[in-house]
Amino acid sequence: MSLTCFIRYEIDPFQQDAFRQYAENWGRIIPRCGGYLVGYWLPHEGSNFEAWGLISFDSLAAYEAYRARLRADAEGARNLAWAQQQRFILKEERRFLQGVAGTLNQPPPQSAL
Repeated sequence: MSLTCFIRYEIDPFQQDAFRQYAENWGRIIPRCGGYLVGYWLPHEGSNFEAWGLISFDSLAAYEAYRARLRADAEGARNLAWAQQQRFILKEERRFLQGVAGTLNQPPPQSAL
């Protein structure tokens, strides 16, 4: 079973650059700790206070091992402390999802391009 951690952030819209740096830092940390980083997203149009992050794992056991490695990662601890100090994340919600077979990574047919 694979699972994806979907993280919804409410961010300070005036500190999007800070959130971008925070996300880019996780771009190094998460894979090193064993997570498959699908990506982080910032607002582009519409509401300006929601951002998202998606991280996938092969199993619940893989997620638990990742969390243990993440807790011991010095750069991860610094990134989290910096975000708390700067206060650009106002709220964070996590959900764990399973992908539906046959719907993931489906490119459009060549005729649609």
